[in-house]
Amino acid sequence: MRGIFFIILSLSFFTLQGQTKIGGMVVDEQGEAVSFANVFFKNSTEGTITNDDGRFYLESENDYNTVIISFIGYTEYELELKNKVSYDLKIIMVEAAEQLNEVVLISGKQSKKNNPAVDILRKIWAKKRQNGVRQFDQYAFDKYEKVEFDLNTIDSALIKSKVFKGLEFVFQDLDTSRITGKTYLPIFLNETFSKVYGDNKIKEEKEDVLGNKNSGFENNQAIIAFVKDLYQEYDVYNNYLKFFDKSFTSPLSKTGVDVYNYALRDSAFIDNKWCYNIVYYPRRKNELTFKGDFWVNDSTWAIKNINLQVTKSANINWVKEIYIEQDFDVVNDSVFLLKRDYMLSDFSFNKKEESKGLYGKRTTVYDNYEFNKPKPKEAYRKDRNPLDVTQIIKDDEFWQKNRLESLNKDEQGIYKLLDTLKTVPKFKTYYNLVSILGSGYVEVDKWNLDLGSVYDFFGYNNAEGARVRLGARTYFGQNDLWRIEGYTAYGFKDHKFKHGLAGKMLIDKN
Repeated sequence: MRGIFFIILSLSFFTLQGQTKIGGMVVDEQGEAVSFANVFFKNSTEGTITNDDGRFYLESENDYNTVIISFIGYTEYELELKNKVSYDLKIIMVEAAEQLNEVVLISGKQSKKNNPAVDILRKIWAKKRQNGVRQFDQYAFDKYEKVEFDLNTIDSALIKSKVFKGLEFVFQDLDTSRITGKTYLPIFLNETFSKVYGDNKIKEEKEDVLGNKNSGFENNQAIIAFVKDLYQEYDVYNNYLKFFDKSFTSPLSKTGVDVYNYALRDSAFIDNKWCYNIVYYPRRKNELTFKGDFWVNDSTWAIKNINLQVTKSANINWVKEIYIEQDFDVVNDSVFLLKRDYMLSDFSFNKKEESKGLYGKRTTVYDNYEFNKPKPKEAYRKDRNPLDVTQIIKDDEFWQKNRLESLNKDEQGIYKLLDTLKTVPKFKTYYNLVSILGSGYVEVDKWNLDLGSVYDFFGYNNAEGARVRLGARTYFGQNDLWRIEGYTAYGFKDHKFKHGLAGKMLIDKN
């Protein structure tokens, strides 16, 4: 918990532009919110679902003039968009006098046997399998990952606050999240390019990191490691998906029909493959569930695209939102390969809509799959020190060649922004304070010495009463072969000085 507190606290010191952006609220004739209503652009596969409070936000890179809102029991609503950006729409749904056949495509209280969406779901279960790479003796692929942090819910009060006096220029590149509709300021980016090799026969896998680049806290490995720990691997075909130590029922789970409502909304060609679009949302509140939709191929019954958004009633400490998108390449009946995985988390102390927080975004792109090319078992042994960043820091030419997804305007701006900020004395002060809070030590670079830990400077216990402690350690870098540290302390109750001295040596640098 201290890690999450530190990330939010420290970063608080501090554009892909959609062509059509809409947001608002869907209510019934009595003014009550209509939860989980379908909202999508006409003649498109782009849509979303209202949340528990009937609110929605939808963004597209394309130009659309009409949005359609539908939900079981209500007449379909078609709204002409007067402006390309409309954030305060209010849609009043009228109860349908007679249910249309094309609308009655949902489970819920209706018989599951008469729901085509559930019939499709059963076919997905019958074809359920492991990820496509598990179907081969050996596999290899390229993996590109970028992790980004954004300060969100920016308002004029924050911009004009004393904290940012003299740093107002950082807000020139504010953008709006296509997921939540909130304004945000990108402040941290970490990129990694890897080659992944695996052998299913001998059950070995190796990820060889070839390049790493980051902005913001480039010397603070503790923060970077914490960021990576926030995002664990998951498989949407599993019955349960675990995030932040909580298990959520997958909408593709065999128990899903007891947890979710399913509706067949549309069908269309995606990458020359005919697919069905199924919308899902929870049957009950206060359960660990998602809402969203997925596209499934009509012959392989493999998922082509899926998005999952944690429902508001799922209570996770410090986390307001979790949103996931995955795209698959359906090769044939037995092989479907993950192409792109995107996850957004909204961290905040307060879960009120207007409260400020921090976005954590992870995008992973997979490409250049190869199969059945065996390697000797020795090839899976570690041949480098994974902590030695000097081996993987690469120049711009490397990244231009190996980025599997180009940086958008926001991401490019992070590097430029940090280069500018490093020349501003006030930012240097903030940055040093953040580094101290993160590592617990005050760095004295010219002596290769760290003073601290600052968290141990003052304490209290029954034997010593109030206690102060001063410590220091040698620090030449992240991968020191040896390190010496010592401390002295004084207790105001027992009136005694204490001291200690310790040494460490790294026997094998690998």
